[in-house]
Amino acid sequence: MLDVRVGVWERDEGISAAVGAALAGYGAEVSAGRHPAELAAVPLELLVISPGALGWAGAGAVHCRTVLLPGAAGPLARTLQAGQAVSYGTSPRDTLTFSSLEGDRLCLAVQRELVPLSGPVVEQQELVLPFPTGASPLPFLAAAGALLLCGVPPEELPRLAAGRGHRPG
Repeated sequence: MLDVRVGVWERDEGISAAVGAALAGYGAEVSAGRHPAELAAVPLELLVISPGALGWAGAGAVHCRTVLLPGAAGPLARTLQAGQAVSYGTSPRDTLTFSSLEGDRLCLAVQRELVPLSGPVVEQQELVLPFPTGASPLPFLAAAGALLLCGVPPEELPRLAAGRGHRPG
């Protein structure tokens, strides 16, 4: 997780703030942009695309090792210059989804092996995470997926999700 550059293409959903807070102290550089041109200056290890991201024009200028994007934005993965694409959403085809959402708990389902930027492969599993009441689950999935892709061990996610001050969604 050291010296990782993470770009978050979002419309103020709080993903970059949540990821930045969770990765504070790990040497990660997290930047946000409302348009891909704002993230194209430096190659990224990880590009996170929020469910509300707009303005696909110019996305091909962004270079990243891995992109985490909503499953519905799958065609965008062909435009980006990325080594691997990981999807999140509500479809059974998405790599990251949630199998249940009850009260203040969300069960994040990793539906296939996930290859992080560093660290061991994350196997298929379900993780029960604290979830802020009234928040949107898709930005939450994006933030959790970004942490897993940055090499945060799955067993650390509940603590980080409970401890962050800014909640996506």
